[in-house]
Amino acid sequence: MLPRWALVTSLLLSSGGASAETSPVSVDLALVIAVDVSYSIEMNELRVQRDGYVAAFRRPEIVEAIRNGPLGRIAVTYVEWGGAAVQVVPWTLIDGEPSAKRFSEALRQRPIRRISFTSISNTLAVSRKLIWASDFDATRRVIDISGDGPNNAGVPAPVARNSTVAQGIVVNGLPIQLRIAPDSASIPDIDVYYEQCVIGGDGAFIVKISDISQFSSAILTKLLAEISGVQVSTRRAPSAQAIPVQYMPPYNCFIGEEMQERSIGR
Repeated sequence: MLPRWALVTSLLLSSGGASAETSPVSVDLALVIAVDVSYSIEMNELRVQRDGYVAAFRRPEIVEAIRNGPLGRIAVTYVEWGGAAVQVVPWTLIDGEPSAKRFSEALRQRPIRRISFTSISNTLAVSRKLIWASDFDATRRVIDISGDGPNNAGVPAPVARNSTVAQGIVVNGLPIQLRIAPDSASIPDIDVYYEQCVIGGDGAFIVKISDISQFSSAILTKLLAEISGVQVSTRRAPSAQAIPVQYMPPYNCFIGEEMQERSIGR
């Protein structure tokens, strides 16, 4: 069961948009950026990851991609997650350089938190609620989830993924494949886990990170693809390039739960 504070935070969905009496604001994209802050990720890595998102929304390429959309505006919210998911920056309408910088600055000012456990499924559920409770009517809806370990709390990740995709929401992934410390909840093939068990929907893809120096370029690559709505065409590409989903032979999507069970049984 989620702690009371996490449940309350997850359900207090501030939109920063119109009131209930007004019509929803139409946007090209509603994007939930869901960032893993579990204890398997080192603090310096969390800072580099946060800095990557702060810097990305100050880049002219991002602003240009937003303006090139049919409506020229998107809505973005930033979530941090572990066993619980917490909305860090509320829904923000971005339609040009000033609003993109305001989102970047709001994110920069938020303290970095740590949250125990890894519940991809809960994060997808909270992200869905955020999307449907927002004051935005989006042409496309995307949940962009990063992480270095498999689901080990809540319902299995594929169940949550399938429920999300069934609602017309695309799930993209940023698997973080760095070193694996002793007793870590990470796995060596987290990229394959994300491909097979986490991402889904029309055009879903991953961008793998295998070195801390790749965070900035990977985040920029991923955001540009999501904002532009481009279809990724290559199966495997160099680091910091998007990799589309391609289902392979059966993969054990319960590896995280099994690892957690073994640790409890010691």
